[in-house]
Amino acid sequence: MPPGDMQSLRVLIVEDDAQQAAATRRLLERESFEVTVCGDAESGLKQARTYPADLVVLDVNLPGIDGIEACRQLRTFSDAYVIMLTGLDSETDRVIGLSVGADDYIAKPYSPRELVARIRAMQRRPRAAEDATPPREFGALRIDPGAREVAVAGQVIELSRTEFDLLDALAAQPRMTLSRQQLLEAVWGESWFGDDHVIDVHMSNLRKKLGSPAYVATVRGYGYRMGKG
Repeated sequence: MPPGDMQSLRVLIVEDDAQQAAATRRLLERESFEVTVCGDAESGLKQARTYPADLVVLDVNLPGIDGIEACRQLRTFSDAYVIMLTGLDSETDRVIGLSVGADDYIAKPYSPRELVARIRAMQRRPRAAEDATPPREFGALRIDPGAREVAVAGQVIELSRTEFDLLDALAAQPRMTLSRQQLLEAVWGESWFGDDHVIDVHMSNLRKKLGSPAYVATVRGYGYRMGKG
């Protein structure tokens, strides 16, 4: 999807509450999004395979396969942005959802304006590097912005789109410590609103995938910077 193309976003809603799904669909269609609704994870995953979406709004509490497992399976074949809908007090669901590849979460009941704002912020994020930025290396870690590929000791590491964007934001300014707010603005955009806990969860997942916490250093009480590996 070219930058600035605000009309072609394909959104898949996977939600078993028919009334909620219908209301969300009407809201997003008013924003000129192309919307498909599925009432369970099985049909949602099938739809995502046959007609790939740009963004998936995925409820955690689904009949049969729940949203957490659905997100895990979705990530085996799709890099669509995923916004998970979670219970208001379900921090565990939010953390697990991000750990299996969700990009963001919204607690129910949610504001329709907030959902649209979150989707718009994701829509502005680039799918590929805008220029031919050369690969960056930090010890055995190699980050290729153009290919959106990360490797450690020659082995390619599968990162979610958000994990890659966070790592790339740090690697672009390797001598600087970026605050959580700076990372939110760099990856989600200045109009994003929500708590910064999402940064810490993604960073924790990123370190695990890279196989060492040393590649991403925590600056206590402030934020993160690239480590020496």
